[in-house]
Amino acid sequence: MLDELENIANLTQGAEETVIYMKDSTTSAQKQSPVDPYFRKSTGMLDDVLRFEKTILTQEQQIFELQNLISSNERRMAELKQLSVQLQQRCQEPCKDSVEIQPITGTDCQDVANKGATTNGLYYIKPAQAPEQFLVYCEIDNFGRGFTVIQRRRDGSVDFHKDWIQYKNGFGYLSPDDTTEFWLGNEKIHLLTLGTTIPTVLRIELVDWDGNKKYADYTMFRVGPEADNYRLTYGYYLGGDAGDAFDGFDFGDDPSDKFYTSHNGMLFSTFDKDNDKYDGNCAQQDGSGWWMNRCHAAHLNGKYYPGGRYTEKDAGEHGFDNGIIWVTWHNRWYSLKETTMKLIPLSRLTAGGGQQTGVKQFGGLS
Repeated sequence: MLDELENIANLTQGAEETVIYMKDSTTSAQKQSPVDPYFRKSTGMLDDVLRFEKTILTQEQQIFELQNLISSNERRMAELKQLSVQLQQRCQEPCKDSVEIQPITGTDCQDVANKGATTNGLYYIKPAQAPEQFLVYCEIDNFGRGFTVIQRRRDGSVDFHKDWIQYKNGFGYLSPDDTTEFWLGNEKIHLLTLGTTIPTVLRIELVDWDGNKKYADYTMFRVGPEADNYRLTYGYYLGGDAGDAFDGFDFGDDPSDKFYTSHNGMLFSTFDKDNDKYDGNCAQQDGSGWWMNRCHAAHLNGKYYPGGRYTEKDAGEHGFDNGIIWVTWHNRWYSLKETTMKLIPLSRLTAGGGQQTGVKQFGGLS
């Protein structure tokens, strides 16, 4: 580029010298013979040279503009390189350990624990009939029990008002430090409970806004296939100090309250796929996805209300109880702070203690 600019400058200088020479020659010719044919010829040549000079000046202007553009781009490239170095320096340490996936795999978190895993965190598992492995958060306690977590509510950071496909595939964020909210996905939950020879226990852990903790266990827990709208079934309520909200609750509104708020055998519903027993759409009114009856006594995917207590006015235009509810502990106008739903084989639930004494404290870890 610099060599070309130097050549153009030399040509320009030569053209200018030629113009001066021809101007002088023309003036001399005019004095000697105004009608001389050589004078007319030289005048034409002078016009050509002037046009050539104008073209060169235009090109010089373009070259000048291009030089400015090149300089500007070079400065921008230098700034971007510096920014890249700064980002690499900032990311180098914190990004190394931001997502740590444990190396052991299995059919579920209990299988992972059986193979020697002792650390809570993210693991890849592949249930017997799953087409491929998928990522889960495993809780592994001191007794070697491995819980596969399928739902987590922490702080309201994730909106649980999702459509059928999102509830099918799962949403939210899995983190190795267990600080995020998520729904694992109905299809994955179905695969985790499909064809198991040992009954699966669903453990539900709840925390209210005063820091109190309670739990409920349901054995022979299963979620059916999508063809059956991910139907929830379980054998019986195994125990726990949170009470049996899945069995329904008598709110005193109607004699059939308990029957129409039970959850065993219910299909999964979302706002865009209404499978409930209600004339309206429970999931749409409550802004969630859940195993709705008409509508619920337990509702762990409900709206997050900071502080817990809310009113019909807070619930919006429909005015229904749409919080995170477990009515056998707190009433329907109290939304819980934290919830966890997790699975474990029945044979491993009581490891380290008796049928209830081993699980009476939150998670049976202490």
